[in-house]
Amino acid sequence: MNRRKFIKTMGGSGIILAASGFTLTGCDEMPESAIAPWNGPAEGLPDREWMLSHAILAPNPHNRQPWLVDLSKPDEITLFVDAERLLPHTDPFGRQVLIGQGTFLELLDIAAREKGYEATITLFPDGEPAPQSLEIASLPVARIELVKNSRIRKDPLFAEILNRRSNKEPYEEKYLSDDHRAWLENAPLMDGQFAGFATEEKSVAPLREFARLAVLKEIETPRTLLESVELLRIGAEEIAQNPDGIDLNGPLFWWLKRFGLMTREKSMTPGTIAYKGGIDYAMGWVDGTYSMGWLATAENFRSAQVNTGRTYVRLNLMAAKAGIAMHPVSQVLQEYPEMHDIQAAFLDHLGITAPQTVQMFYRLGYNSVVSPSPRRKMPDILIG
Repeated sequence: MNRRKFIKTMGGSGIILAASGFTLTGCDEMPESAIAPWNGPAEGLPDREWMLSHAILAPNPHNRQPWLVDLSKPDEITLFVDAERLLPHTDPFGRQVLIGQGTFLELLDIAAREKGYEATITLFPDGEPAPQSLEIASLPVARIELVKNSRIRKDPLFAEILNRRSNKEPYEEKYLSDDHRAWLENAPLMDGQFAGFATEEKSVAPLREFARLAVLKEIETPRTLLESVELLRIGAEEIAQNPDGIDLNGPLFWWLKRFGLMTREKSMTPGTIAYKGGIDYAMGWVDGTYSMGWLATAENFRSAQVNTGRTYVRLNLMAAKAGIAMHPVSQVLQEYPEMHDIQAAFLDHLGITAPQTVQMFYRLGYNSVVSPSPRRKMPDILIG
């Protein structure tokens, strides 16, 4: 969270005096258990579990980590959507969740190569759901067959898996360099995918405004805001118990929670510090955006959504390697009715016409490396 935005919101309230009078160095730090997966797999893990320990570090919507895997067959992994981790209000058709399955699959493939395996990935082996079908949690998303291959080429992006971040902070006030834009533009795209970039003010300004309008619409729509609020993990204890969702920790949040100013109810109540702080935080990263990119597909098939995730996480790894910060801006792409008009104007601005679909929209820029998001442990995603 951006401390300065919350402090601005609270103004001269007594909480600031309390926090400044009692500095709590080390208070409410991120629990080590919640970020332990970012240290890499434990020694001695079987190969499939070793690969999965890297795959769970993939970016995913609302940090729900909606993955389940079946290891019942030797040399095979079957991936499912976890039906308990869907986002029915902000992602009513599961499009973003399936993109998150793609990010998982790509990291799994990269890790398999590192171990000397060829991973043959078959999407939707029991049939592909329709674009707006809700069957995504009842059918396997992918079946991965693993075969040892001494000639398999290792992926140079493997080294960035533990370094990859989604940096949600405001970025430095400068635009993506020509060299860095060219680096990302050279990323290989899969069939049917196309990408775009905005790296100067005249092209970024309207996209920044679409992001602002979409974020405010999500906050002002009670059921979509509630979906996020229910995923708040306020303080180290809650984060340790549920290392997913939206984490809020540190001395500032310790004091806010202690004084009853940071609760889920207050986060839903206009006029409160928690509610206004949430808006100020979001507007902070919106204003601190100087370059943006998007990934689109010619069709909106479920397989196209999954493959978008594969390409997106490769871009994220490439950004990490080059020292570029990156952060998805998913709000304007969400498919609930209240977002329709903003989304239609956004797509018209980009010249996107159906069945073409913008699958990912994201910020790019420069900032110091941030700490990783909490992660569930690899055994938590295993079936049985």
